[in-house]
Amino acid sequence: MVTDLAFGVADEALFDLAPVSLWLEDYSALRQLFDRWRAAGVRDLRSFLQQQPERVRECSAAYRVLRVNRRTLELFSAPDQQTLIARLAEVFRGDMHQRVIDELVQLWESGQGFATQTVNYALDGRRLDVRVQARILPGYEGDWHRVLVSLEDVTAEVQASERLRQSQRYACDLFEYSPVSLWVEDFSQVKRLLDELRAIGISDFATFLKVHPEFVTRCIQEIRVIDVNRQTLRLFGATSKGELLSSTAQIFRDEMLHSFAEQLQDLWDGKLVQQREVVNYALSGDALHIHMQFAVLDAHAQDWSLVLLSLIDITARKKAESYLEYLGKHDVLTQLRNRAYYMEEINRLTRKGPWPVGVLAMDLNSLKEANDEHGHAAGDAMLRRVGEVLAKAVDAPACAARIGGDEFVVLLPATDERGAFAVQERILSLLDLNNQFYPGQLVSLSMGLACGREGEAIEAVVQRADQAMYAAKARYYEDKELDRRRLHATGVAPDVGPMVVQIHPGE
Repeated sequence: MVTDLAFGVADEALFDLAPVSLWLEDYSALRQLFDRWRAAGVRDLRSFLQQQPERVRECSAAYRVLRVNRRTLELFSAPDQQTLIARLAEVFRGDMHQRVIDELVQLWESGQGFATQTVNYALDGRRLDVRVQARILPGYEGDWHRVLVSLEDVTAEVQASERLRQSQRYACDLFEYSPVSLWVEDFSQVKRLLDELRAIGISDFATFLKVHPEFVTRCIQEIRVIDVNRQTLRLFGATSKGELLSSTAQIFRDEMLHSFAEQLQDLWDGKLVQQREVVNYALSGDALHIHMQFAVLDAHAQDWSLVLLSLIDITARKKAESYLEYLGKHDVLTQLRNRAYYMEEINRLTRKGPWPVGVLAMDLNSLKEANDEHGHAAGDAMLRRVGEVLAKAVDAPACAARIGGDEFVVLLPATDERGAFAVQERILSLLDLNNQFYPGQLVSLSMGLACGREGEAIEAVVQRADQAMYAAKARYYEDKELDRRRLHATGVAPDVGPMVVQIHPGE
């Protein structure tokens, strides 16, 4: 018993019934060990112990447990004090090494005690996180014969902190490694600017923006970017967050001003969750089509100090949509408008004009012969060449279209006969140049022209142009047959020039 040495009877009862784990220990051997090391010239105990870990074990062996209270036995699942002391090697093990050094250094420097948080183990194997405070009892400062050590079980607190840390790490990883671009921003100053407008009586925000477009730029300048994730750097081609955040003026420009004005209007109307398609720019200057989702976080709805934006790159989708739209209105082989667009244009001209409307109907001559004699690749090449000629000869608002295998039409709004003839001559001139550029297989067109006035059905104008074209095509083949017969009779090829084009405008 140590009652007469450390406690009175009342103190002993308090010790035994205390709600925290208490240990009465004797550190006198440790004090003697410290004195020997000081005499040997040791000044930096931490370095001294780290150089030779067996010195830590020597210090631990110098501790002597005199008594523990009931709470200690409960905490460490010990049936009695004798069993606990006999199995202290199971209690003090594992990851205590560095913490023991901290305790020893505090004792070495203060000579009064130490405070630390460490890990012990119950006899049933449970890990215990404990907050330890040790104090040399009054009267024993010179020899450290009596030291009172208290252990507070903080396992639940440590585990809760670890769960919180893991949860925070999980949230950070979700943000950092998200496959979409994420921005955390502070819009509190934007809210301040909008509130100031309300305070001075502005109610029609849309009109205000029209009168003061510079307000949009001012709001953009007040946005503070708090963080961005890795996908954001990849999306915009930035090497670091610093580079990205210093280049926001390059990213958000041009079309973005209009989109942000719409975003401000929604915020003015109380829409704190929004989504829209916008255009941003990578640091390389390439346009990025973005699907943006914007949300003021609920906990910050009063001041807009925390806003989350997610940006999904839809550039590839937009290009695909544009290409599909292009395919829907263009002939892939010739790059001219296709029959579907041609029919839409006929309907539009019927409704709106402008009149007069000229129509050039064209048919590629000898396409079948080229396909039969040289293969379809040769025929396709001829069709592409017609596309090249018409694309250069016809300017908007005129429309050049391939409406069939070898059939082409040019619609000429607000064009009379004289204008239609001028376009026709331009086509012929460019076709002649094309034949000179591609020697060998000559390309020729049979053409018919017609013009219609307001009130006349465009279909009737097209029909007249077709009839003129068919008549020209018939004459083309009649002349070709006559030439063939002359060649057969004389053996000398006639001089027909580089191409054969028959033009018969409608009456």
